[in-house]
Amino acid sequence: MFDLFKTSFGRFRVLAFCEGVSFLLILFATMPLKYFYAWPEPNKIVGMIHGLLFVFYIYSLISVRVERLWTWKQTGLAALAAILPFGTFIAEKTLFREAKQVEN
Repeated sequence: MFDLFKTSFGRFRVLAFCEGVSFLLILFATMPLKYFYAWPEPNKIVGMIHGLLFVFYIYSLISVRVERLWTWKQTGLAALAAILPFGTFIAEKTLFREAKQVEN
């Protein structure tokens, strides 16, 4: 696990996981609390965390693109993964794993 933090691509993968989890928390935990139970505070907190993670994800994606010479298609798919539910997890199984195998 700690080997992931040694490279920018590894840190990007960890960030993608965290961003994906925060997005799912918003969709399936804090939004129902906000709209069904009139409790908006968790949505504000998790929403802000998710927003920061999203910005860091995009910044890290640009860094990985430059460093690893990703094509526009790979970059676009990775960016699209951040705005689709479960997208970063699907990208981890396909796009990021393929890129990791090329690295080794």
